Amino acid sequence: MLEGLLEAWDGEEAVVHFDQPTGAWIFLAIHSRLRGPACGGTRMKPYPEPADGLADAMRLSAGMTKKMAAVDLPFGGGKAVIALARPLAPSERRELLLRYGEMVESLGGNYRTGPDVGTTVTDMDVIGERSRWVVCRSREHGGSGDPGPHTARGVFHGIRASVGHVFDSDDLTGRVVLVQGVGDVGAPLAEDLAAAGARILVSDVSTDRVEAVAARIGATVVAPEEAVSQLCDVYAPCALGGTLDATTIPKLRCRIVAGSANNQLAEPDDADRLGRAGILYAPDFVINAGGVLYSLGLESLGWTTEQVESRLAGIGNTLLDIYRRADAAGITTAAAADAIADSRLSKGANRGVPDKMAADTGRA
Repeated sequence: MLEGLLEAWDGEEAVVHFDQPTGAWIFLAIHSRLRGPACGGTRMKPYPEPADGLADAMRLSAGMTKKMAAVDLPFGGGKAVIALARPLAPSERRELLLRYGEMVESLGGNYRTGPDVGTTVTDMDVIGERSRWVVCRSREHGGSGDPGPHTARGVFHGIRASVGHVFDSDDLTGRVVLVQGVGDVGAPLAEDLAAAGARILVSDVSTDRVEAVAARIGATVVAPEEAVSQLCDVYAPCALGGTLDATTIPKLRCRIVAGSANNQLAEPDDADRLGRAGILYAPDFVINAGGVLYSLGLESLGWTTEQVESRLAGIGNTLLDIYRRADAAGITTAAAADAIADSRLSKGANRGVPDKMAADTGRA
């Protein structure tokens, strides 16, 4: 099964390692270094089969290639998955992350990683004990900290732009937004939207978490099984991807889908399904790019906080450009976003961009 996935993949390199002490499989997928070193988070969770973890790494790494190109960052796409076989004691988890850090370091800066589903800033500190090619370590350890609120800020700008495109005004006052998943990104997104005057609905599989967010911002809680069919202006998926498909899309009662989850569409045809339903789709790899703009901008490119904020706001402008192109060409917004990314990829490397991380470590 692993062999078949590798043979069919269009990426550059995959590192596959079985961690004997824990029974975990480590899959590190470098999809493209055409525009620069591959960057992507480290996902750590159980999978039904090891092959599912490899497939996830490959799929997500391709999304990172598109993301970097779409927002014009001088990096390529990669992703790592640590597929857990069983729950780990804290000491076992630490030792596993240290061994993984050695893998990252062995690639000499061709792959750089940060947090993702199942990993945290604290985990990046541990990985950083063995590798220099880690972003989003804690500030105490010289990193930029949690990227989640900055991903949320980019999504906020993207939602506002999308609302403006559909309703001819980007004023969020009174607009109903359902935030599905109120974790590290969904919670600060809900707060930003509420502060802008939107009426917020929140949904999450964790009752304690969703009720805490609802109480803090005055939101209405929606049961997870009812979220996709809830009447709203904007449906913002901020949990795991692949939830929009031929079954769920007909249930949507919104005008806009705009959230932070990666790979929201189960298959490419789902973009057409959304279009036929009259629903504007904000391509996920564009609207959720705030985290990489923040962490790589500060840690690798030497941006100021003002430059970061400007680029986060620019996500909205990028989406408006995508929407205009899609309308003019009569294509889906997903196809328009792909065209922008493909155009930049076809031009090759982003030359002459300073790489602060490489300079600081003496590795060009």
